[in-house]
Amino acid sequence: MLLATERSEHDAGSERIALAMASRCGLPLAGVLPLLSNPEYEAVAPQLAARAEAAAATRLAGLAAEAAAAGVDWRPVVRRGPALFREIVDEAIECQADLIVIRRRGRLGRLANLLVGEMVGQVLAQAPCSVLVVPRESAMWSRHVMVAVDPTAPDAAALLQGSAVAAECAMPLTLVAVTDGADETRARQALDEALVQVHRRVPQARALCLRGRAHAVLTDTAARLGADLVVVGRHGDGGFARAWVGGVAQKVIGLSACPVLVAIAPAPVSPSMPSGTSS
Repeated sequence: MLLATERSEHDAGSERIALAMASRCGLPLAGVLPLLSNPEYEAVAPQLAARAEAAAATRLAGLAAEAAAAGVDWRPVVRRGPALFREIVDEAIECQADLIVIRRRGRLGRLANLLVGEMVGQVLAQAPCSVLVVPRESAMWSRHVMVAVDPTAPDAAALLQGSAVAAECAMPLTLVAVTDGADETRARQALDEALVQVHRRVPQARALCLRGRAHAVLTDTAARLGADLVVVGRHGDGGFARAWVGGVAQKVIGLSACPVLVAIAPAPVSPSMPSGTSS
């Protein structure tokens, strides 16, 4: 796992959950604190850049004590670059992370895109692995997992990862698809097919087909179910992924009272070239 943190007040929930997950699963926890860099400015005043890095290291030291108390192998790094999201994504690639844990900014409100923030939105669109977005007050889930199912294109990674968490934590699992009524038959069919997949791990999983505005219905249903983890899919890479994250998924992330796992299937690994050959 990779915890992306700026050690602000908004990072409290993501830090708490990342440490709890690492402790429970016996996994090392990498950490990245990204800093903006300005090469021209730093060339003139290099001491300011060094001071910023020292301050960042000091902020990370507090997490080292918390990790030690939890028995977690903590491996932090400070990265500098012109774009914060790029440093997080590149660190995830370099450490081969299976999951990025990151904070959600601000309080609940109508401006879900502002709550998610540009940096987190860019990480979601370009991450090489799944991303867990955590509100400040969140705690480790223990009650209910809800998976949002796109009735036009159910996301296999969301179903797989949502059912895996529910099975591992012995929690109820509910699949929810939202329709405007015109495609209700298709939505129900998608849910039936999705249930077949998740029943292999969670036999008692159930499904709900509801009507309304997708993001509003999904967030309201999560609250009604008492869900403390919501799972959504990203639907691919590149521009299509950015469009999806910028739509229903982004609003669910921004408005949800609990952590939202954006499930992203790992990229296929290309076989290594035999020694002595060239492309």
